[in-house]
Amino acid sequence: MDDTDDNGFPPTISSNALEDNTIKILLATDNHIGYLERDPIRGQDSINTFKEILELAVKHEVDLVLLGGDLFHDNRPSRDTLYQVMALLREYCLGDRPIQVELLSDPDEGKVPGTSFPAVNYEDPNLNVSLPVFSIHGNHDDPQGAGATGALGALDLLSVSGLINYMGKFDLPYSDAEAKEEGIAVRPVLLQKGTTRLAMYGIGNVKDQRMHFELRSNRVRMYMPRDKDNWFNILIIHQNRVNHGPQKSVPEGMFDDSIDLVVWGHEHDCRVIPETVVGKKYRITQPGSSVATSLADGESLDKHVALIHVHGKEYSLKPLPLRTARPFVLEEVVLSEVAEEEGFELEDQIEITKYLRSRVNALIEKANALWDERNVEAAKRGEIELPRMLPLIRLKVDTTGVNSLSNPIRFGQGFQGKIANPRDVLVFHRAKKTASRSKVVVEQPELSIDDPELSLAEKISKLRVQTLVREFLGAQELQLLGEAAMSSAIETFVEKDDTHAIQNHVISSLKKMIKNVQVTGDSIEEEDLDEAVARAREQHEKEFAEAPKKEAKGKGKAMDDDERSVDSMEIDVDVRNSDFEEEEEEAPPSKPKRATTIRTNTARGKKKAQQSESEDYKEEEEPAPKKTATRAKKEPAKKDQTSKKPLTRGSRSKRVVEDNGSDEDDVAEIEPPKKKGRTAVLSQPVTITKKAPAKKATTSGTKQGTLSFAPPGRRTKGGTKD
Repeated sequence: MDDTDDNGFPPTISSNALEDNTIKILLATDNHIGYLERDPIRGQDSINTFKEILELAVKHEVDLVLLGGDLFHDNRPSRDTLYQVMALLREYCLGDRPIQVELLSDPDEGKVPGTSFPAVNYEDPNLNVSLPVFSIHGNHDDPQGAGATGALGALDLLSVSGLINYMGKFDLPYSDAEAKEEGIAVRPVLLQKGTTRLAMYGIGNVKDQRMHFELRSNRVRMYMPRDKDNWFNILIIHQNRVNHGPQKSVPEGMFDDSIDLVVWGHEHDCRVIPETVVGKKYRITQPGSSVATSLADGESLDKHVALIHVHGKEYSLKPLPLRTARPFVLEEVVLSEVAEEEGFELEDQIEITKYLRSRVNALIEKANALWDERNVEAAKRGEIELPRMLPLIRLKVDTTGVNSLSNPIRFGQGFQGKIANPRDVLVFHRAKKTASRSKVVVEQPELSIDDPELSLAEKISKLRVQTLVREFLGAQELQLLGEAAMSSAIETFVEKDDTHAIQNHVISSLKKMIKNVQVTGDSIEEEDLDEAVARAREQHEKEFAEAPKKEAKGKGKAMDDDERSVDSMEIDVDVRNSDFEEEEEEAPPSKPKRATTIRTNTARGKKKAQQSESEDYKEEEEPAPKKTATRAKKEPAKKDQTSKKPLTRGSRSKRVVEDNGSDEDDVAEIEPPKKKGRTAVLSQPVTITKKAPAKKATTSGTKQGTLSFAPPGRRTKGGTKD
């Protein structure tokens, strides 16, 4: 073997290695067939490149093609896309050429239940396969659905038709007990050619958070041969490699130490040369996509597939360029810097447009030069020259300090017939402003429960949703929504189980914000927009702060939900120690009665007492009860006790406990006016009874004392409690 690799990559196979002992693999990922299939220029790019990949496989006489997911751009590809793929697979993968690799694993592993044909197509005596294709699914063509056949995808259709071999499909466990028996069980496809034995482990795409958890919990079970050290082990996955947040990627060093090479799909950057992993002996190859699906920096790299030679435990990898991949050139300019160099003003829109046109023309020339270089290199390899393809051009323009610019779509119309993407050749953006002020102090904890000086009991005592939400929002820099109103909406969502509280608050706040911004003037300049939004936000916060005060002044108006959120479920049921004034209901002379009023909300009892009087209730003056704790001051004298105005909708309901002076107490309820929404919940009747003798237990109309906290049918998070 040759050990003179300067880059430290695995040694290449020497020329005297026996062909019969070398397994040749063509490796590709992220073909995205069907992307922009209706585009008149780019509609056939993905299918043309896939055809080139199959042609390369036939040209280099590989033993198999290995695909790393996202063969299709959609889970349900169009009939035209599926038709063309099936035609290409039949054209290049069926024939009389004998298969050189022997299948050692179970050919029925993963076959369709209730059928007789095997899962691996070239083991089927009814098919004449010349080029086996093995593939896993990605996040674009993952199986979906349910039913008797389970989840299905486009790869299932190709597999059952005998055109590809679908691997890496499994069912995730629902519990820890099932994980021990099922879990992510990875069973390899075992192949042998001469003295070289190859084990391929495929894992189709799983949500990154789930895959991260399964790997961290050691719940990914890989079935390996007993003599696994004598096998060349390849792992094919399709996950995020770049970290996009907590547990939103799969770390590179979490795979089994017995793996020799990891084929990474999903990432479109072409990093086909194997890269080392710290602390691991395996390397990672990332071929990238074969077609550009986004005009990003990673897509501008040249597209390649990989030709792998495996001989025993050693391998070599050779990148193969894709000539049908459309050339893509990307550049970024900062207008504020260019204006100083070129000598024009940022307010001169004509000069800016003229400069941008010159830059796009320069990028077109650069892309055409790259295409000509490809043809020159192909001619050296004895390949034919290909006609030029319209290039993909993307010019990212930093418009910081520029007030007005031309329409990018209208700008691109001038390059029709010169580039493949005239509608999105330009993309404008502004430099992000660094926050000059922040409400969070680094030296101090952001939330009160994070204070290291607090004990565990003190932290638990402070653990209230209302407090945590207020503190957290107070530490943020909200630009459109006010902290106080947003805190109230979140509190309503959590504690009152109102699933639409946040949505309704955001919609109403944005409407008020737009209205307040429009009121300031007919037109607003772009640089003044932030200031206008800030003023509108302050006005909205002021209105929210004054809302409870305005409602408290009006008679008969229902209290706002935000006001009810403070101890809205508190109920005072202690009649003996109650500090509320007692009232008496009119009754026949033979049965004198004494009525004690009990209100369901102690925080607002006195305020509502003034709004709920009528001639049906007369106040009976009694000496104030003796108490050590004072809950509220004595209510002021009523202004109009002879008023015959009926109880208003917002009046507080009253319950009367009757006492006829005997040992037996009867209970009478007065039905309050019907209310709607949350107000009805807070005004549920509270009935308090003393223990009645046994002979009265079956009396009709006597009800047992209950506390009602929610209307019938209301669902709570913790279920029903006895």
